[in-house]
Amino acid sequence: MQEIKYTITDPRGIHARPAGQLVKLLKTFGSSVQMGSADKLIDGKHLLSVMKLSLQQGDTLVLQFTGDDEAAAADAALKFLQENL
Repeated sequence: MQEIKYTITDPRGIHARPAGQLVKLLKTFGSSVQMGSADKLIDGKHLLSVMKLSLQQGDTLVLQFTGDDEAAAADAALKFLQENL
């Protein structure tokens, strides 16, 4: 299992466009992805679940990857988050 933690810097938090792009990116990997806050994790490959997290600027997003390509998925997700959120 790979885990990353990222603090949201976008003033709008996680909103529709980057959430959709992140889910689309995560779906290109075979690994399962759990995402959320420390106390609530959801399936990171479902857009509506990601939107329901309602994470705001300053919140910490936790992503957990499990599978054969977990390292590549974690690297790609972290790069996306740093560039977009």
